[in-house]
Amino acid sequence: MNFFYILIILFVLLGFVVQQRLKSKFNKYSKEALGNGLSGAEIAQKMLDDHNITDVKIQSVAGKLTDHYNPLDKTVNLSPEVFSGRSVSAAAVAAHEVGHAVQHAVGYQWLTMRSKLVPLANFSGRIMNFVIISMFIGFGFLEWFDFNTIIWVLIVAQSAITAFTLVTLPVEYDASDRALTWLTTTGTIDATEHTKAADALKWAARTYLVAALASMAQLAYYVSLLIARD
Repeated sequence: MNFFYILIILFVLLGFVVQQRLKSKFNKYSKEALGNGLSGAEIAQKMLDDHNITDVKIQSVAGKLTDHYNPLDKTVNLSPEVFSGRSVSAAAVAAHEVGHAVQHAVGYQWLTMRSKLVPLANFSGRIMNFVIISMFIGFGFLEWFDFNTIIWVLIVAQSAITAFTLVTLPVEYDASDRALTWLTTTGTIDATEHTKAADALKWAARTYLVAALASMAQLAYYVSLLIARD
């Protein structure tokens, strides 16, 4: 069991390192002025127009690195630095989020699958938190259910979360590919800016990769608990 404890801790630390690296890259390229002088919001609108997407709204949301696309209300939500920024990082992030809007418009199967998994993943997360906290404070779970049943609940819930993190990977990588392709083919960024934008998006994608690996490690840990009791 110690192996899995160490593995999970390592992934937590790795996730922290990657997140800090992403913030560093974003800060670095946010100081790199974009040659065309366009803001993130303007680039997002231009990319939407080029893909004939007219039912998606671009708006600014509070926070830093809070950028996301919401398929429920069809909004591209950009943090202030990206919405108003005229930098390489602003262009990369804005185009990436519109990449998700393009996926939605063309019915990209992995995005559709991820959207369907969101409610299940959220519910599974709540179930896991309830079970683990209840066991920690001695809420009586071991009196109501045997240990194997509790572990099975954790395995099923963690499997749903792991499936969500794995499906997220192609969604994020594809959105970045769409963003970089559009930015380059339309001449929105030059070759040097492309290299920097690709570097920033690469580190963003790695945060999802680490999350998926950590989720798989946690699932393996629960399975090992069940096997150890047989």
